[in-house]
Amino acid sequence: MQLCKTFVPIVSAALASALMLSGCSNSTRTAVNLPPEVSVVAVRHGSVPVTTELPGRTTPYLVAQVRARVDGIVLRREFTEGADVTAGQRLYQIDPAPYRAALDSARAQLTRARANVDSTTAQAQRDEVLVAGNAVSKQAYLNAVAAEGQAKADVAAGLAAVQAAEINLGYTDIVAPISGRIGSSLVTQGAYVQASAATLMATIQQIDPIYVDLNQTSIEGLQLRQQIASGRLKLNGSDQAQVRLVFEDGTPYAQGGALQFTDITVDPGTDSVTVRALFANPQHVLLPGMFLRARIDRGTNDNAMLVPQDGVTHSRNGLATVLLVDADNKVSLHTVAATRTFGSNWVVDGGLNAGDRVIVGGTQRVQPGMLVRPVTTPLRAPQVAQAGRPG
Repeated sequence: MQLCKTFVPIVSAALASALMLSGCSNSTRTAVNLPPEVSVVAVRHGSVPVTTELPGRTTPYLVAQVRARVDGIVLRREFTEGADVTAGQRLYQIDPAPYRAALDSARAQLTRARANVDSTTAQAQRDEVLVAGNAVSKQAYLNAVAAEGQAKADVAAGLAAVQAAEINLGYTDIVAPISGRIGSSLVTQGAYVQASAATLMATIQQIDPIYVDLNQTSIEGLQLRQQIASGRLKLNGSDQAQVRLVFEDGTPYAQGGALQFTDITVDPGTDSVTVRALFANPQHVLLPGMFLRARIDRGTNDNAMLVPQDGVTHSRNGLATVLLVDADNKVSLHTVAATRTFGSNWVVDGGLNAGDRVIVGGTQRVQPGMLVRPVTTPLRAPQVAQAGRPG
């Protein structure tokens, strides 16, 4: 009797354990059979800025070569090398003594010519009265009139000689033709300069504002024009295309620029055309000859698809692929055209349709053909600061 009492609890405990194990087994089997959960986004058409990144170099806005316009000895240099100069500021002084003497001589000749005019005019007026009374011959009168005309011509020549002498004297003061930054002096005090040789004395460059000359391949320009003509791209209104600069170390330049023009001639050596942009340079950060990269805002693509970067992978041969979830919640692999990024998203130009569900989370747990449980995630808007970053 005692044995039966002891056996009943043992059997009950065994049955309870068996039932518990059976329940766990069924629960585990149910969890294993559930499809894996993945995060998906529904892609849609969006407007994406189209940018072109081009290499280029800075070019001064204005360049003036200071050259000698008269012969002479340089007496003084009146500027600091590498400093800013203003238009009209005197830079050099050439010995003016010979040109002062030439001006004095021209003025003396003019005075003599004017005195001769007074004399010949009086003679012509007197002979005009006398010839009427046959007191002098008509030929003598004509000679007096001709002498008066020649004297007046001598006055005109004298005025021109004085003006030329004054100009040459003024050229002994070498002044800055433009405002800008002057380089090193190529002549020193005591040097002899010549107008006939157009002796180069210094160079002034205006670098605020400053040009940036960019090089674009001819095929890129052709593709851009075709996209605009087909309506795939549209320009941003009537405003000039905006340009941003990036230094060689990746640092962006603070000032924005505006596109000025695109050259119409293709360089046969490089198969490229020149695109010129203008930038403000108040701090003189940009110096002539610097190598830079420029990003030009050329319009918008209204038919682009945006896919988060987590949803796009690239194969060994460089093809971009995405995993899609169809209406039956099955996974399929698709190849897409994704060559650049916009913020945190890839810009897909082909291979997707609006409304397609792209897997962006849990891709490691799924394979094409598998059944999944999709959880829709909203597509995040690109950050404005990153807009236009080329892929």
